Amino acid sequence: MDAAKFSRKLLSARKQLILVLAPLLLLPLLFVVPPKEGKCLYVVLLMAVYWCTEALPLAVTAMLPVCLFPTMGILPSKKVCPQYFLETNFLFLSGLVMASAIEEWGLHRRIALRVLKIVGVKPAWLILGMMITSSFLSMWLSNTATTAMMLPIANAILESLFGNLETLKENCKDKSDPEGDSQVNMHVLPCEKQVLNTENTPDWTDRSEQKNLTEVRREAEYQMKVWKGFLISIPYAASIGGTATLTGTAPNLILVGQLKSYFPECDLINFGSWFVFAFPLMLLFLILGWIWIAFLYGGLNTRLCINKHDKRAAAEAKAKAVIDEDYKKLGPIKFAEGSITFFFILFAILLFTRDPKFVTGWSVFFTKGYVSDAVTGVIIISILFFFPSERPSLRWWFDSRATNTPYVPLLSWRKAQECVPWNIILLLGGGFAMAKGCEESGLAVWIGNHLQPLAQVPPAVAVILITAFIACFTEFASNTATIIIFLPVIAELAIRVNVNPLYFMIPATTGCSYAFMLPVSTPPNSIAFASGHLMVKDMVKTGFVMNILGILCVSLAMNTWGLHMFNLHIYPDWARPLNASLATVATHAMATMNTTG
Repeated sequence: MDAAKFSRKLLSARKQLILVLAPLLLLPLLFVVPPKEGKCLYVVLLMAVYWCTEALPLAVTAMLPVCLFPTMGILPSKKVCPQYFLETNFLFLSGLVMASAIEEWGLHRRIALRVLKIVGVKPAWLILGMMITSSFLSMWLSNTATTAMMLPIANAILESLFGNLETLKENCKDKSDPEGDSQVNMHVLPCEKQVLNTENTPDWTDRSEQKNLTEVRREAEYQMKVWKGFLISIPYAASIGGTATLTGTAPNLILVGQLKSYFPECDLINFGSWFVFAFPLMLLFLILGWIWIAFLYGGLNTRLCINKHDKRAAAEAKAKAVIDEDYKKLGPIKFAEGSITFFFILFAILLFTRDPKFVTGWSVFFTKGYVSDAVTGVIIISILFFFPSERPSLRWWFDSRATNTPYVPLLSWRKAQECVPWNIILLLGGGFAMAKGCEESGLAVWIGNHLQPLAQVPPAVAVILITAFIACFTEFASNTATIIIFLPVIAELAIRVNVNPLYFMIPATTGCSYAFMLPVSTPPNSIAFASGHLMVKDMVKTGFVMNILGILCVSLAMNTWGLHMFNLHIYPDWARPLNASLATVATHAMATMNTTG
């Protein structure tokens, strides 16, 4: 068998090989690292390999702690299993159920078209409208669902602006033949006509035709750039928007869950406080991202503010008509849409005002520590399963001739089951179980001891380095898996260098959503790339600068309003008990060594 065939066989069986070889190659850890820490590190690295390579489905890998932690003596099952349905998972579940109700009654489409009607139809404004809509929807819906919903709307608008895409691609090609045949034809025919008419007429027809072809090609190239800008802006905005709320993306919830595991006394991060911090950051990054995308793909020009009557103006008028027509087809707001809007706004307000930290929240009316964001979310979504989707009528009760119509609530359990990605909930649970294992086994302390050299790096520089590293790593791995793997390490690093743990953990959590460079980085990127109109180099060129902008925005946020919101300039009391216990353990170990010596 030659090398090429053998390599192809290896490639086709790579997942099976990883499943078998990874546990064997990691076995030396059990003998090199202290016993309990080594066992936990073995499981963590094994899960990291399986997550990064997807040798097993992500949710299946997330369940490995259930079987490995108890059998290897790391953690009893009664401590592992509850991690898979903490209150954080219920908050995530309530967000997903609310999103499924919004999708069920088409409220998301009405919001999208309404925003596009407001921003106008000039390319740069439309790109901004797409980004605003995508980011807003992804605060509540999943990033993937937002991208899948927005791309067909974008394509319909683009076709009305620029016509058929295949024709546009054809117009982008250079019509002149490299061998010069077509160029000769264009020269000969006009010249013969000129000879028949008059010998002294200049050869203006040839130049005019050449100029027209060049103008058509240039205009087609500009339109193709704008088309790419539309498509690339949607997944990027969806990824940015998901960072603004705790329920917007899974890594935010993993941060909350692991904070409760490592620092039970820390109550600074909840829906309201996170929104106050992350929403301005999202807006800043969104505006900078829009300027970069609009600049790169031809949307920023004098037409942004000046009305011109030309071919583009006619195309823009046609696009506006398409948006208006689609919005009219939705008809007036139905009772179900209005009801979902009301509960959606109530959902957001109650989560935001429960305990926003900067003012007294409504949770003070209940026993302290009893009501959480999860309780609020479940209360609201429970109402959706019995609230009617049609306007109730008192006349029906008194009219004997009225027909009995079936009772349809705003949301059915079957619809909720279809829309809720249970695999992500298992993935969250796997992350919490892994964090619990790292804490109980002492692995986090062991890793922290080996991170001491990083204490020499200034904290502000460390924030940039952490965000950059996480953003780069998540280009190749799931953002949920990335934050699960690295958040315990980052928390321990903060303790070792005597820095507020939130100062490192928040940038890492936000940075793992900033994966813009590759089609495989996030599902939204993959969906946009699958349209067939984007190339990898387009995403790399745009995403590289987007990553830099995101890192700088996070650093700015952490060192300005984040610094004051979370008191990041001081080492908090809620982190001291753990630090004190570590010192006690170390002192006891030293005393034991001295005694035995």
